[in-house]
Amino acid sequence: MIKTDMLIIGAGPTGLFTVFEAGLLKLKTHLIDALPQPGGQCSEIYPKKPIYDIPAFPEILAGTLVDNLMEQIKPFEPGFTLGERAETLDKLEDGSFVVTTNKGTQHNAPVVVIAGGLGSFEPRKPPIENIVNFEDTGVAYMIKDPEVYRDKKVVISGGGDSALDWAIFLTDVASEVTLVHRRDEFRGALDSVEKAAELAKLGKIKLITKAEVKELHGKDQLEAVVIKHTDKEKEDTYLEVDNFIPLFGLSPKLGPIGDWGLDIHKNAIKVNNAKDYQTNIPGVYAIGDVNTYEGKLKLILSGFHEAAVMCQFAYQQINPGKRYVMKYTTVGGVEGFDGSKKEAKKEVVQSIA
Repeated sequence: MIKTDMLIIGAGPTGLFTVFEAGLLKLKTHLIDALPQPGGQCSEIYPKKPIYDIPAFPEILAGTLVDNLMEQIKPFEPGFTLGERAETLDKLEDGSFVVTTNKGTQHNAPVVVIAGGLGSFEPRKPPIENIVNFEDTGVAYMIKDPEVYRDKKVVISGGGDSALDWAIFLTDVASEVTLVHRRDEFRGALDSVEKAAELAKLGKIKLITKAEVKELHGKDQLEAVVIKHTDKEKEDTYLEVDNFIPLFGLSPKLGPIGDWGLDIHKNAIKVNNAKDYQTNIPGVYAIGDVNTYEGKLKLILSGFHEAAVMCQFAYQQINPGKRYVMKYTTVGGVEGFDGSKKEAKKEVVQSIA
């Protein structure tokens, strides 16, 4: 069983910044996320989309924001359970909690913080009748290990950043890459669109637009797809493939967290925003887009604020009766669990004789 001071469910920007705020209070943290990497939507859906409302950054790419947060929390050595969904919450006799994932991994902590953004994410599946028959035998809704596609024939569907970026990346891995999109225009970053178009001209990507994958064929393993064109005069395209990867984004759902006995309103968790963002279950907090209260703004910077406030109160719960005086990082510096120390240089005062 994994034991920690603060268990954070959700490794998006708010969850990651919580590690920093908890670290300043000398609290150890561990994060659970259903996605295979930290960053939440910023990493999975729009890593190359610019964000304009992060303080001190007139413009920053979502993926860069995640990279910066990971660098910021590195000294506090957080633990991660990735690719697993928080399934059950149980309270022990000592008042602490055990959170078990869908893969049976157990985590124990006196405080649980739900920072799951809009909830857990499930892939948006295309309406292909037999698609579930090929899940894990040729069909995947996200790419965890690109090497799985080494020397394989791959078809990717989608028109956003994820579809474009992976199509570009896999040209150096797969033997054949086909990108299918139902429109001529793509929604991704301009540089990605231009790179994909250039690779198509060079014959490294087979680009098929105004079309959709409508049929999958094979016995125990995916063997071929049928692509139907919007132009009715065009015949269906039959392609022999090893893998089909529909990348249509993720659908947010509270999932099993919705069964934990929390006070939920319109798919969000009600919290006490007058004090500490605690839920109706003492010891369980909710911060970021997953929570709701009067005047709530679903912004990353709001999640950062909620994380800072919540950690101050959670510290008192974890260390009852222990006095803590908040110090600004400009005064106290940042001392990591890895022995690192960041602090402002001390001014040298010389006496005048």
